[in-house]
Amino acid sequence: MMRFWQTLLLGVKSLLLQKLRSALAALGIFIGTTTVIWLVAMGEGVSHDAQQQILELGATNIIVRSIEPHSSEAAGERVKTYGLTRADYRRMMSNIPTIVRAVPIRELRREFMVGGRRLDAKLIGCTSDHLALNRLQIARGRWLRSDDDRENVIVLADGTAKRLFGYEDPIGQKVRVESDVYTVIGQTKPREASAAVGGSLEARDYRFDAYIPLETFRHRVGDQIMTRTGEGFNFKGEVVELTQITLTVGSVDEVDETASIVSFLLQKYHDQEDYAVVVPKELLRQAERTRTMFNVLLVVIAGISLLVGGIGIMNIMLATVTERTREIGVRRAIGAKRSDIVQQFLAETLVLTGGGGLLGVLFGLMCGPIFDFVRNTAELISPDLLPPIVHTLEPRIALWSVFLSLFISLGVGLIFGVYPARRAAMMNPIDALRHE
Repeated sequence: MMRFWQTLLLGVKSLLLQKLRSALAALGIFIGTTTVIWLVAMGEGVSHDAQQQILELGATNIIVRSIEPHSSEAAGERVKTYGLTRADYRRMMSNIPTIVRAVPIRELRREFMVGGRRLDAKLIGCTSDHLALNRLQIARGRWLRSDDDRENVIVLADGTAKRLFGYEDPIGQKVRVESDVYTVIGQTKPREASAAVGGSLEARDYRFDAYIPLETFRHRVGDQIMTRTGEGFNFKGEVVELTQITLTVGSVDEVDETASIVSFLLQKYHDQEDYAVVVPKELLRQAERTRTMFNVLLVVIAGISLLVGGIGIMNIMLATVTERTREIGVRRAIGAKRSDIVQQFLAETLVLTGGGGLLGVLFGLMCGPIFDFVRNTAELISPDLLPPIVHTLEPRIALWSVFLSLFISLGVGLIFGVYPARRAAMMNPIDALRHE
C-alpha cells in the first residue's frame, strides 16, 4: 500500500510540473463526464414525459369486456344470459391486490328526446371514476357523485348536449330516454375521439354519450334488454349485468400478471367464453421501445464523449513520455523495473482522468439549477426563443449515469494510458540516457 501511495504522489508531482498541460488534459475528461450526466438527465426528462403520455393512454389498464357467445346451443335461445357480472367485479377487487382502480360500466344505444329533437346516442351507466379514467372534463355543472346512486340524473357529452339543446344551457333541464326522464346536472367538454392502437384498444368516439349512475342504470333500465326482431311480436333479449370493467394497476410490469389472474378467475366462474381480457400490448411495446431507444442513445453519447477525452489523454501522455525520456533512463539506471515505469505513468493517467471525472460529476449534478437559469434567461430575452418542449422539460439526474461516467472515465484512463506507459517502460536505458 505504501508503494502505491508513493507512486501516486510521484505521479501528482510530475503532473504539477506542467500545470496547464495537465489541466487541459483533465478538461477533456471533465467535459466528457459532465456531458454524459447532463445529456442523460435531459434524456431521462424527455423519456419520463414520453412514458407519462403513454401511461395516460392506458398502458397500465386491463380492459375486460362482455362478448356475446356464438355457440350453437345459445343460437336458439330467445333470451341470452352472458357477460361480466357484479360478482366478477367483487371477486377481482377482493382477490387481486395489484388493482389500484376498477371502473365498471354498462352501456346501450338509446333514443334521447327533448321537445321535438331526437338523438340516437349511447347511454352509459358508470361510477365517479369514469371521468378521470377517460380524461373527460366538465364544461358546465358537475360530474356524477357516489351519493347520486339511483337518482335520475344525467351528464351529457358535448355533442349530445348541442344536438338536444343547441347552445342553450342544459343544466337543470329534463331529458327523456325511452320511458324514463332524467335531470341534466352536467355537460362535458369536447374530447377528441381516441384512435385504435394496434389490435389492443378500439377507437372510441366520446361526442354522443350520456352518463348516469351505474345503480340508476340497473334499476331504471335493468339487466334484461328486449329488442324487437322483424314484424309482429317477435322479440329477442339478452341479460348482461356489466358491459366492461377497466382495471388499472400500479405499473406496466404488473399488467401481464394481473391479466393472467383475471383470466383464471373468469374461467373458473364462467361456463362459456362470454368475455375478453384485453391488454394494451401495443402501448406496452411502445413504452418499451421508447425506453430502449433512449438507453441506446445515452450509451452512444457516453462512448463518444469520453472517447474524445481519452484520445486527448493519450496524446498528452505520449508527448510526456518523449519529453521525459532522460528521466526514464535515469530511473532505469538506478534500479527501477519496467513495471515501476508502467505504474508511474498509469498513476499519472489515473490522476488526470479520476480528477477530471470527479469534477465532471460535481458539475454534472448541478444540471437542474444551471438548466433552469439558462432557460429563464432565454425566456427573459425572448419568450419564443426556445422550442415549446424546453419550457416544460425537467432534467432528471439518473444515479446510474453518475457511476457509469466515473467508471468509464477511469476505464478510459487505463485503456489510453497503457500504450504510453508500455512505450516508456520498453525504452533502452542507455539510449534514454543519451537522449537530449
